[in-house]
Amino acid sequence: QVQLVESGGGSVQAGGSLRLSCARSGYTYRPYCIVWFRQAPGKEREGVACIDSDGSTTYTDSVKGRFTISEDNAKNTVYLQMNSLKPEDTAMYYCAVDGVRCQTMATMTEYSYGMDYWGKGTLVTISS
Repeated sequence: QVQLVESGGGSVQAGGSLRLSCARSGYTYRPYCIVWFRQAPGKEREGVACIDSDGSTTYTDSVKGRFTISEDNAKNTVYLQMNSLKPEDTAMYYCAVDGVRCQTMATMTEYSYGMDYWGKGTLVTISS
């Protein structure tokens, strides 16, 4: 019903930048929250950033001041601008949507199983 396609991942050196995109198609209603998650090998999936329908944003502490989530409603696309990248940012990044509003990233991490739709992910690799 809803398709999500992430793009923009790649390999960059520490301190570099990437911008991820999450394009939404199919039934392109605007859910209350659109969330970026990430999962590194051997680690649990965690919420990174969320944007509500009113434009409000929420971030996990480790990316505050470095990452910015934004949206182009006309294009049904959400972006994650990632600056000052660190090796610990290396992960597969996924976008997901649901009808709930953004909560803390700790809560969204716990609730990740309940997200309605997921993209297949885009890989971000940060070298030192």
